[in-house]
Amino acid sequence: MPFYENIFIARQDIAAPQVDALADQFAGVIAAGGGRVTKKEYWGLKSFAYKIKKNRKGHYILMNIDAPPPAIKEMERQMGINEDVVRYLTVRVEALEEGPSAMMQSRNTRDDKPRRGGPRGGFEASEEN
Repeated sequence: MPFYENIFIARQDIAAPQVDALADQFAGVIAAGGGRVTKKEYWGLKSFAYKIKKNRKGHYILMNIDAPPPAIKEMERQMGINEDVVRYLTVRVEALEEGPSAMMQSRNTRDDKPRRGGPRGGFEASEEN
């Protein structure tokens, strides 16, 4: 079966347990279609760059899915109907990530390059007299 990554954004005014229930509902749709959800990650309540359907924030959820295409179509259909889902995106991938996603990794492990600048904002004093 093909692999998919699905990210959906839930409205800001629902509670975190309701968001988990929403993710479980969509995982049930996938299971009924003959697939399985291998990983669910809750990324938290994040701000939008602009208002979407009168919301300024949203709960982000990532799901890694191993399912046939009709199950994905049904899940997306139900996400489009559900009024708690602001946006969703499903992408077909070659392989699913095993560990935590880039959003869940700590900031220190993502920044491998050294920081620019020193004690004076990046400019070193010259010793020319």
